[in-house]
Amino acid sequence: MIKTRLTEMLNLKYPIFQGGMAWVATPTLVAAVSEAGALGILGTGHLNGEETLKAIRETREKTTKPFGVNIMLQSPRVSEIIKVCLEEKVHLVTFGAGNPAIYIPAFQEKRIMVFPVVNSVSLAIRLKRTGVEGIIAEGREAGGHVGKNATLPLIPQIVDATNLPVVAAGGFADGRGLLAALSLGAVGVQMGTRFICTQEAEVHLNYKEAIIKAGDLSTMVTGETFGHPVRVIRNQLANKVLELEKKGASLEEFETIGVGALKKAVNNGDMINGSLMAGEISGLINDIPSVAQVLCRIEEEFLIGFNLLKIQLECQD
Repeated sequence: MIKTRLTEMLNLKYPIFQGGMAWVATPTLVAAVSEAGALGILGTGHLNGEETLKAIRETREKTTKPFGVNIMLQSPRVSEIIKVCLEEKVHLVTFGAGNPAIYIPAFQEKRIMVFPVVNSVSLAIRLKRTGVEGIIAEGREAGGHVGKNATLPLIPQIVDATNLPVVAAGGFADGRGLLAALSLGAVGVQMGTRFICTQEAEVHLNYKEAIIKAGDLSTMVTGETFGHPVRVIRNQLANKVLELEKKGASLEEFETIGVGALKKAVNNGDMINGSLMAGEISGLINDIPSVAQVLCRIEEEFLIGFNLLKIQLECQD
């Protein structure tokens, strides 16, 4: 067990959130993460209200442990998803792709914890004023939708500016990363890409193998000029998007090839026209263990790193 402010708040064994990835964070994965002692988070970016309700109840059938729900603010069905989360009184929600300030009071009335995902200090400060329980500070190294700031400088700035529990995201997959995040003032980490490569993730094997084969230079950010930057593993689709950007193509042309591309990768294993959303941390992932094995390994790596650091500091005395 690794105790931090986060584990105390949520009664967790590990100070780790599983990212609420659309198409990937299904009830099976979420329940496995929560059962193993971290916090599983359902992805609803591709769901409507009825489907979200079904996913929440299915997850509850698989685990009695706390879990969260991620709400993507760019979803055209965001209002109905929020309505379901409020009615079901989920334990915690995370928000991504925007400013959720107008929705937060409704969750506070239901005593549902809110951890918005932010990629800038200014947004973190604005959301602190709404009374959120914590912040997920996500750096540009993350997979999927990203901002402009890197994780390393972002975390301590948000910690200093808000004095809230900060969960670090973007570039974390092992115990060394967790130790680094805690040293920067965070209370835990959120991991997405690492959980894609687990046995419980209902993701096509082609997608998992693409992450395993990835190296330090395998990911790229597309959609920058359209205002929708997304980090993916380079493939033909990603190269095509970059070509459109160079030609000054319209957002409509971009959406023509981008809509449904993540589903093609996750469900169909399409490595040509699928969007292989994954973080820079892909270069450190080389296997497909169970969720429980991932978390146990992280704990061991964390303790080894912590003890090594103590020894190094003692040698300097």
